Amino acid sequence: MNKFEKWLSCNVVKHRWLIIIGLLVFTAWAASGMRFLTFSNDSRMFFSKENPQLQALEALEETYTKVENVLFVVASRSGNVFERKTLAALEELTAEAWKLPYSSRVDSISNFQNTRAEEDEFIVEDLVLDAMALTDEEIGAIRRTALAEPLLVNRLLSSKGHVTGVNVNIIKPEKDRSETDEVSAASRALMKQMQAKYPFLDFYLTGAVMIDKAFGEASARDIKFLIPLMFVVLLGLLAYLLRSVLAVAGTFMVIVMSTVTGMGLAGWFGIQLTPATANSPTIILTLAVADSVHILVSMFHYMHQGQTKLNGIIESLRINFQPVFVTSLTTTIGFLTMNFSDAPPFRDLGNIVAMGVTAAFIYSVFFLPALMAVLPLKVSGRSRNQGQFFARLGDFVVARRTFLFTFILFLIILTVAGMSRIKLNDNFVKYFDRSYDFRVATDYTAENMTGMSIVDWDLDSGEEGGINNPEYLAKVEAFSEWFGSQPEVRHVHSITDIMKRLNKNMHGDDPAWYRLPADRQLAAQYLLLYEMSLPFGLDLNDRINVDKSASRMTVNMPNVGTRVVLDLEERGRGWLRENTPSLETYGSGLSVIFSSISKRNIRSMLKGSILALFLISMIMILVLRDLKLGIISLIPNLAPAFMAFGVWGIVVGEVGLAVSVMIAMTLGIVVDDTVHFLSKYQRARREHSMSSEDAVRYAFNTVGSAIWITTVALMAGFTVLAFSGFQINAHMGLMTAITIVFALILDFFFLPTLLMKLEGNK
Repeated sequence: MNKFEKWLSCNVVKHRWLIIIGLLVFTAWAASGMRFLTFSNDSRMFFSKENPQLQALEALEETYTKVENVLFVVASRSGNVFERKTLAALEELTAEAWKLPYSSRVDSISNFQNTRAEEDEFIVEDLVLDAMALTDEEIGAIRRTALAEPLLVNRLLSSKGHVTGVNVNIIKPEKDRSETDEVSAASRALMKQMQAKYPFLDFYLTGAVMIDKAFGEASARDIKFLIPLMFVVLLGLLAYLLRSVLAVAGTFMVIVMSTVTGMGLAGWFGIQLTPATANSPTIILTLAVADSVHILVSMFHYMHQGQTKLNGIIESLRINFQPVFVTSLTTTIGFLTMNFSDAPPFRDLGNIVAMGVTAAFIYSVFFLPALMAVLPLKVSGRSRNQGQFFARLGDFVVARRTFLFTFILFLIILTVAGMSRIKLNDNFVKYFDRSYDFRVATDYTAENMTGMSIVDWDLDSGEEGGINNPEYLAKVEAFSEWFGSQPEVRHVHSITDIMKRLNKNMHGDDPAWYRLPADRQLAAQYLLLYEMSLPFGLDLNDRINVDKSASRMTVNMPNVGTRVVLDLEERGRGWLRENTPSLETYGSGLSVIFSSISKRNIRSMLKGSILALFLISMIMILVLRDLKLGIISLIPNLAPAFMAFGVWGIVVGEVGLAVSVMIAMTLGIVVDDTVHFLSKYQRARREHSMSSEDAVRYAFNTVGSAIWITTVALMAGFTVLAFSGFQINAHMGLMTAITIVFALILDFFFLPTLLMKLEGNK
């Protein structure tokens, strides 16, 4: 291997101009693929086609209608929406909402189909007609009717009557990705128009379409904000730590070339940008720094010893090629195992970063040394001072090895114990911080009217027309009432509320008859009469299937976490199993899928992590050609991730989708410092016949500075991700930064003491 490294190093220097030109041409070709990159703004992007919960939801939507909506929330500053001007505004907003692109249905208190009996007539009409002409008595009657209507309160109207909503159901053709942008733009324009015309009202905009739009905006915002910030942070750090303008410029070129190569190849392969993959550039440019720094620091080290620049480059490549290759390989393996993820965006993230890391390796060991060979590079005094510091640090570790070993071992046990406090929980609304208008609107809606946590139940009677069977209706009613009594539930929407109201209407609006019809034929006649009286667009297709054999019941909660949703769905299934086994089914909906994805992803990523651990372990043993050192390397490679989880468990206590890929992703990253330290330690033992203590000092002296610089750069890069307004990226970045800090602590203070304890004076 030494002969190959020597040959490679000499040829890189010898053919430097050919390498520089060739790699610049390749980078230009790869980068041209970025023109094919597109943003995905579908909230279902996190679910694979094989996801059983997604398949169940799609089956439900084929039977009824797809729940894709825009919800205009209107709040009266006077505290009462039942005023002429406010009701007139609602009438106008309802009428204008029908004009939104792809709108199929609009529901509000103004067009709520109020039913009543008038002598022998059955009347179905809008609850509010010509608001400005209404008398005080008529407005009072409308208020009493609305606040007593189960289909309105806590769904389209707050229980206090101070907030109401206009819900627009959207059925997009699904022909291109611009449809969500088209609907959201038109909705925002309409809201702005209403705000200007009715300044005494506050308007908010939420709904499934707006969350899709927020996903797209999160991708674009992170690329626009985080990447420039990362460049500034890294360049500032490198300028301070390397103290060489040309070295910083060379490193800058490597990270730019690596980033555009990774993103360009993603474009060539047709990978879409999502909120998860949007941070690929930040991760790539962060990881690309590590290889370059190791080569540059070693080069400066040899130049300080009096070697020429070219000889310094050759020697730096000779001793760094193997560890740089291994760290790039292990990092690539770690990210490639993200293909085990159940969430497609994480697979794409892993593949993009793997391509970027591979490119970074090529540019670091070929382009960077070739570039340094043609630049008038000089050494600075700063590097010498850093070398002296790490030489003293090596002496300190050797002298205090027993204390450090015991202390760090205790720290590992203490932090890892915190994992016992971790609970799986997520809230897809809180994926976005409050800088997003969608998050503000959704929080306000949940606090005052309704939430976006929904569980749908497809209740099948087992026979055509079975929804009119009194026994079936009684079962649905009991199920609905049980859900209504649960503390987490805000509203339950079922066909039984309509049936009870129709039965009352057909008995002269006598409140005593507000109950389910006792006769199947009567129930069928009532329902038919009601459906025939409904205007276009306000039918019951979203509640009843075509042959009237099943109905849909929707349970709505404020924006609760995934644990609550899954627990409630499981309790609902349990109630059906015990009380109405003929209706037993699973709850469905986006909330249920989001609630299950973290658990599914952790299970699938566990396989990926085990594979990554096995492959990385084998690579370490083969490269080091020492079984004992290979096994020893597992401790500082595995422990940091578990320590980070432990700290997270102590401080936060909950993990979700964001950190379900953490172990596989960081396993390859933290190997970097371990490989470089062990390779220098082993080189000292084999080439210089040093004792374990002197080998530790040699490792600190030759690679301590590079490990410090790369760790600071990696920590800074992933900490920048923590500033993302998208929680998945923020948590992923913060957890990775914590892991990298623990990896540095273990590589500096635990790995050397462990080596000296196990190897002794051999």
